[in-house]
Amino acid sequence: MDERILKWLFDVQISIDEINEFFQNEEKDFFKYRNNIMLKRAVERNLEIIGEAMNRIISRDKSYAEKITNAKAIIGLRNHVIHAYDNISDENIWSILINHLPKLKIEVDYLIQET
Repeated sequence: MDERILKWLFDVQISIDEINEFFQNEEKDFFKYRNNIMLKRAVERNLEIIGEAMNRIISRDKSYAEKITNAKAIIGLRNHVIHAYDNISDENIWSILINHLPKLKIEVDYLIQET
C-alpha cells in the first residue's frame, strides 16, 4: 500500500476514534448533541478531516472508491460542512454518526490491518 494512503487511512481512523471518545462517558443522545455547540463543532471538524483524507486517498488511487462504502458521499459531506456551514442539519450529522461511522471504522481498520 502506498505510504501516503496509509497515513490518510490513519487520519480517518484517528478522527473516528476521537468522535467516539466524545461519547465515551455517556450514552449517545441526539438532544444533548444538538444543544452542545462545542461538541457539534468538534464532530464537524473531524468529519471534515475524514472527508479531506478520503478525497486525497481517492485522488491518489481510485480503487479505494470501491473499497470504502460511500467514499464519494464522505467527500461530499466534507464539502457541505465546509462550504455550506450555515445549512448543516444536526439530524443528518447525527444519522451519519449512528448509521455510517461504525461501518467506515470497520472498513478502514480492515484496510490498515491488510498492510
